Amino acid sequence: MHNEIYLDNSATTPVAEEVVQAMEPYWSVQYGNPSSPHLRGVAAQRIVNACRAQLASILQVNPSELYFTGSGTEANNLALQGVANAPYFQRSPGHIITTPIEHPSVLNVVQYLEKLGWEVSYLPVDAYGRIDPQEFPQYLKENTKIVSIMLVNNELGTIAPVRRIGEMIQRENQGRQHKIIFHVDAVQALGHLPLKIPVLKVHLCTFSGHKIFGPKGIGLLYAHKQAQLRPIIFGGNQEGGLRSGTENVPAIVGLAKAVQLATENLDDNLKKLQELRKALVDGIKTIPDSHINSPEDGAPHILNVSFPGVRGEVLVHFLEQKRIFVSMGAACSSRKRDVSHVLKAIGLEHDRILSSIRLSLAPQITLAQIEYVVYSLKETVEEIRNIYI
Repeated sequence: MHNEIYLDNSATTPVAEEVVQAMEPYWSVQYGNPSSPHLRGVAAQRIVNACRAQLASILQVNPSELYFTGSGTEANNLALQGVANAPYFQRSPGHIITTPIEHPSVLNVVQYLEKLGWEVSYLPVDAYGRIDPQEFPQYLKENTKIVSIMLVNNELGTIAPVRRIGEMIQRENQGRQHKIIFHVDAVQALGHLPLKIPVLKVHLCTFSGHKIFGPKGIGLLYAHKQAQLRPIIFGGNQEGGLRSGTENVPAIVGLAKAVQLATENLDDNLKKLQELRKALVDGIKTIPDSHINSPEDGAPHILNVSFPGVRGEVLVHFLEQKRIFVSMGAACSSRKRDVSHVLKAIGLEHDRILSSIRLSLAPQITLAQIEYVVYSLKETVEEIRNIYI
């Protein structure tokens, strides 16, 4: 009898024991408010500063360029709306370039800005969600002011050529009075790819704690001074006046510890994830009429697959009975009746979209568990097809 096999790590991860231990004192022992002037408050502010410095060292940026938020979603909103809220852009909305496979916390902000007068262009993607960087320059306009592209797609695992686009924007900006601001959603990249912000050539970059065995309720935004962000939440002027609200000290400590663990063990974790992914892909290919929707060169922890004739929703619940937990796509939208906007954008037929599931891996999973998952998938897909066909 197998214990629970959790393959929904792109939706969220359990908090690592080391992270729990690091956070524990800041719930009830070192519980001060970082804004308070007394010793308890000073101690809290000191740990927040230490975490910021630690994260800045790992990401190779200045601590003053990092801002703690309540989630990756909030970080994306602050990045995009923070640029758009500049007085100049409010008077003269410009042009945004993005892709049709972004996370809803980017796409929905872009659609909101479009209602305010911004013009939007969507870069085309191929059958695996890849964009061609050589096509990017033809979408640039004189009034292009924001470019937003996610580094690793949360449903397919597709890796975007962010560095090449960042270099193109850097060259384009040399002759511009109002610089193009480049935002990258790196929520699914952190802990799964080598990630140094200066290499990416970005102005804004967003992260989340609970995707890398850290706590929920904590996000991180890197913001270069050139972005000139304006706040979208007003209050006590915490986080350098950009993000008001009492800092969540335990979660900040947890985020710093989770990022430390993820980056220290990155090489070993990547090797393990690649081994698990290969075993999973090889196994799924033995299932009749199965389709791998993710690119071969995608991030090692995400695999999207389809089994025509089998509704993804039904398959999820059948596997759940065998204590195997997978998802139909992004957790933030999987309970809605709409089909995946990502799978629609890459041109999958409606039936194939409905038959898709996402399996997302973690280094703690074993090859024996993957073998059991493949066996269970093969058995369950055949069982469902016999019922419904």
